[in-house]
Amino acid sequence: MIGRLRGTLAEKNPPQILLDVGGVGYELEVPMSTFYNLPATGQPVTLHTHMAVREDGHFLYGFGSEDERVAFRQLLKISGIGARTALAVLSGLSVTELAQVVASQEPGRLTKVPGIGKKTAERLLLELRDKLPKALPAAHAHAATAAAGAQGDIANALLALGYNDKEAQAALKQLPADIGVSDGIRAALKLLSKV
Repeated sequence: MIGRLRGTLAEKNPPQILLDVGGVGYELEVPMSTFYNLPATGQPVTLHTHMAVREDGHFLYGFGSEDERVAFRQLLKISGIGARTALAVLSGLSVTELAQVVASQEPGRLTKVPGIGKKTAERLLLELRDKLPKALPAAHAHAATAAAGAQGDIANALLALGYNDKEAQAALKQLPADIGVSDGIRAALKLLSKV
């Protein structure tokens, strides 16, 4: 199994790159999140890799961080999700964003990724809910911190709109803890308009 490659970046043809390692050229497919962070051709680069052996060939996938590779492998474990779809998810969302989407169980952000429909997004969220936080504790903790930050942003927005602190806190208590800022503001305004 090839777990990591260090070499010179020979070619960049998204989503594929060619990495020269000691005179041997390795073709790797990378998510766009990794691709955008690659140096110019001719520069040294180190990538974490995932090797897939199938009937039709051997395939190497490269990732700029260990967290990306872990997320990719978690996605592959889901029935019906292949390497192309997993790469598309990681191209459309960073690992931290994926952790936030899973924490908030927000299928709408996943359906914006090409090739992911509503049912697939819901299945991804369901299957990743327990697995992703264990596999990526740091990214999940960051997602939880972002959710806590969203609560503060929602409260500040309500105060700026003229509601008092008591009203803002009462509305916040009725919102899901992991709601996004814009959705939270909308939901809070609906709650406050009923009062």
